[in-house]
Amino acid sequence: MKIRALFLSIILAQLAGVIGSLFTAASVRDWYDVLILPSFAPPSWVFGPVWIILYTSMGIAAYLIWIQKKNHESRRALSVYGIHLVLNTLWSILFFGLRSPGLAFVEILILLGFIMYTTILFWKIDTRAGWLMVPYIAWVSFASVLNGAIYFLNYS
Repeated sequence: MKIRALFLSIILAQLAGVIGSLFTAASVRDWYDVLILPSFAPPSWVFGPVWIILYTSMGIAAYLIWIQKKNHESRRALSVYGIHLVLNTLWSILFFGLRSPGLAFVEILILLGFIMYTTILFWKIDTRAGWLMVPYIAWVSFASVLNGAIYFLNYS
């Protein structure tokens, strides 16, 4: 039963990435690759593997919270986690689907706040779950700077 719950937690997190990638794939070739990018922008191929690792880590963190006693704190943490997954998916829709780096920049800052809040809630319940979220915070912090730079280089 626990292996199935772990698998489902990882799949749910990966699903957010799959949905986001539906909006990303076409835009990378015909839009993103022609934008003016800052010097620190990684090559496009880096994003896929990084996100797979991060979604897996998020899923494991959520699993660690899920297996705790079903108390108010774990339910609240998983609810905030669910909201954050929706925001994560929404960023891809805004940035790549709507091709709106400005709107996506505002949204990613909100997303980053939810990631930090989720991490704090996870940390209070299981420190391992909190640690599993730290690389995600680092990556989305970097992505926020990258998103902002792309907006200012191309639209200001």
